[in-house]
Amino acid sequence: MKKLFFLMTLCLFAVGVGAQNGKRGLYSVAFYNLENLFDTIHDAGKNDYDFLPGGSYKWTSQKYEAKLANMARVLSSLSRDEVPQGPAFIGVAEVENDRVLTDLLEQPSLSHYKFIHYEGPDKRGIDCALLYDPQQYEVTASRLVLSEPYQGDTVHLTRGFLIVDGRMAGERVCVIVNHWPSRGAKSPVRVHAARQVRALADSLQRSDRRLKLIVMGDMNDDPMDESMQTLGARKYKKEVKKADFYNPWWETLQDDGVGTLLYRGKWNLFDQIVLSKPFLKKRRGLRYDHHEVFRRDYLIQQDGKYKGSPLRTHGGRTWLNGYSDHLPTIIYLKK
Repeated sequence: MKKLFFLMTLCLFAVGVGAQNGKRGLYSVAFYNLENLFDTIHDAGKNDYDFLPGGSYKWTSQKYEAKLANMARVLSSLSRDEVPQGPAFIGVAEVENDRVLTDLLEQPSLSHYKFIHYEGPDKRGIDCALLYDPQQYEVTASRLVLSEPYQGDTVHLTRGFLIVDGRMAGERVCVIVNHWPSRGAKSPVRVHAARQVRALADSLQRSDRRLKLIVMGDMNDDPMDESMQTLGARKYKKEVKKADFYNPWWETLQDDGVGTLLYRGKWNLFDQIVLSKPFLKKRRGLRYDHHEVFRRDYLIQQDGKYKGSPLRTHGGRTWLNGYSDHLPTIIYLKK
């Protein structure tokens, strides 16, 4: 009898969890640049020496554990006030290897997530990855597409394009996770990255014209910059043509003055999530609802020289026990 009661309770709990999305019809996806999530162990062939106990950041096990806890605090809080389960998936940038991702997901608040990661050729060893909740997003395929250098420039290479295909809310949803070259490179290098992503997107959309495709990442450019226009990311829904993307972050930055990182007193919004046209249908299937720059007081420097900026891990070489120099972004989808 006790066993039967336990099974009935378990079933009711499972139904209740599944109904939490259905009741409000909301799902979420997110992106976060984790800013140098390195472990304390040297990876052969990688220039990770700054993040070793004897390196310039004196990166000890204690600091690494604190970084993991801080990242887990943020990631486990994303969208929870509107979607109790949290994001179906979260694209992340600046992760060193499988080991740091394993350690991250061993944090109790993230234990329900799994990850997809491929080791890329970045000289420092930082890659993109996808964290996903298998209860909300069923992965069916994944691959890493290496970028082609711009005019032979191997210094400012784009990290590989991580493509993950799966099913969410009963529909096919594909995502491409990006980390384009930094502002140390000139604009044409990021435009070149955008052309490569556009080619990948065109190929995916040709094979499935109804494909719901998400492109997310740290683009190191703002929504109105040339690279994002090359990608086909438009400010207004009415401007989105068949193979284009809707970019709600353009209005967020240009009209509302809200960004994800602060540089010399000016907000930028490099951390973008753009959506293919099928997400803009008004009535059928998963569709865009709203978006958010995840800004909380604890993520912001409260005093000193960098007051008002995202509270990062280090200020110069001084350990601040912060989070990241970027703020996360979230897209909410309705069904």
